[in-house]
Amino acid sequence: AVKEVEEIGMLLPQVEESVLSIGKFNSMVSLAAFFPFKSAQAALENINAISEGVVHADLKLFLETNLPLSGKKKASLGVSDAKIGAALQEELNVSIQTGGVVAEITRGIRLHFHSLVKGLTSQAASKAQLGLGHSYSRAKVKFNVNRADNMIIQSIALLDQLDKDINTFSMRVREWYGYHFPELIKIVSENSMYCRLAQLIGNRKELTEEKLESLEEVVMDSAKAQAILEASRSSMGMDISPIDLINIERFSNRVVSLAAYRQGLQEYLRSKMSQVAPNLAALIGEVVGARLISHAGSLTNLAKYPASTVQILGAEKALFRALKTRGNTPKYGLIFHSTFIGRAAAKNKGRISRYLANKCTIASRIDCFSELPTSVFGDKLREQVEERLSFYETGEVPRKNVDVMKEAVKEASLAQAHLKRDSLGDDDEGAEETPAKKKKKRKSEAEVEQPEADETEQADPPKKKKKRKSDADGVEVKVEEPEDNGTEQADPPKKKKKLKIEKVDEEPAIETPEMPVSGKKKKKKDAAE
Repeated sequence: AVKEVEEIGMLLPQVEESVLSIGKFNSMVSLAAFFPFKSAQAALENINAISEGVVHADLKLFLETNLPLSGKKKASLGVSDAKIGAALQEELNVSIQTGGVVAEITRGIRLHFHSLVKGLTSQAASKAQLGLGHSYSRAKVKFNVNRADNMIIQSIALLDQLDKDINTFSMRVREWYGYHFPELIKIVSENSMYCRLAQLIGNRKELTEEKLESLEEVVMDSAKAQAILEASRSSMGMDISPIDLINIERFSNRVVSLAAYRQGLQEYLRSKMSQVAPNLAALIGEVVGARLISHAGSLTNLAKYPASTVQILGAEKALFRALKTRGNTPKYGLIFHSTFIGRAAAKNKGRISRYLANKCTIASRIDCFSELPTSVFGDKLREQVEERLSFYETGEVPRKNVDVMKEAVKEASLAQAHLKRDSLGDDDEGAEETPAKKKKKRKSEAEVEQPEADETEQADPPKKKKKRKSDADGVEVKVEEPEDNGTEQADPPKKKKKLKIEKVDEEPAIETPEMPVSGKKKKKKDAAE
């Protein structure tokens, strides 16, 4: 409870310093009520609710119990967070105040909290705050929606770093081994292949025709392998000592292993992109899609971007330089690395980049907000970009977007149903073996019996046979026999008669309601008598 406060004087440095002294602060602020949390879990639930701007039941109960809602002077509730303040105003219908005064008072309460509450020490309060902070951070990391994106962002960053490092190390191997065998650089231009050859050849003077097959395996060309062998015989390189050769081989071995690791990392990135953003990967490729996600920060951020932002994503420097100098703005950013813009003519590069950015935005939104991700929409969007590219080149009119999306929705629904069926099948396999086998047997027997019954019913439709039997009173009674199954129809006719006689004999025991006899039937009976 705040006794008095002056908003104008609060901004003075003397007043701000007076908040630090407990005596002066107690003269302005007094503790009215305190409600400790029952457990650490309850504290975590409350802080999660506050961070999301939701009024928790514990907070509502505490305020309703201790806040004076009726009286001459209406109480004003000071809240440091404007979001939770708006939610409290809707729930409790009280005046809420947020701003400078509230922030200063909250700072003083946080500073002197252990002295305001009896039996609480500063050490215990700091321990409780630290524990709650750790659990809150852990929960936020655990329930982070973008945690799958983080793996993609780290993978593409590592992939780019590996490309730079492998290129640098390969140039070092070329320069180092080039002292001994300079002609090899002209024959083999690829970095990873050069490192493997340096590892294989070693001393060029020891290279003989026996190693020709292994050279062909590395180079994948017999002419190149023969050229390497001939160049080694007439090389102008300097002689090299065995210890230097060992170091070169070790270093080239490291470069080769890094190149192999890069291949594995690229496969991992491809699999993660097919799980997280399959449509974006199908449309623009795994590497370019991963770079877009990494540059945006997450898939959710990329889905929020408009198509115009996605188009120039990665070309921010060029954009601001063009705006500053009033020059031409860039037409594309990271999406330039896709194959579509490279295949387009110079006059159509801007048009196809704009169209591709549109489709990338759609694909990222589908990936972000769909429950079961499939690559159906990505394939259809890729087809649309291909058709638009051919339209720019040949003038062939592409399909309408409505028709393509209808096809995509149908295929996506079928694919999602298939995925659900597979997931249900995997769950059933995890159950015990014996009940599963019994269920499968029952299902198979039922499936076998159903087709047989259908065949017999289609071959001979069941006819209801009726028999008329007269009682002692002369009332006609209709006796309906049950429908015969296909198995009973296959029996000889004599058995049928026996069954019918038995049923007829048993029926008098059943009380049948007297049927009303029409006037015409009565007249016929009188004439017969």
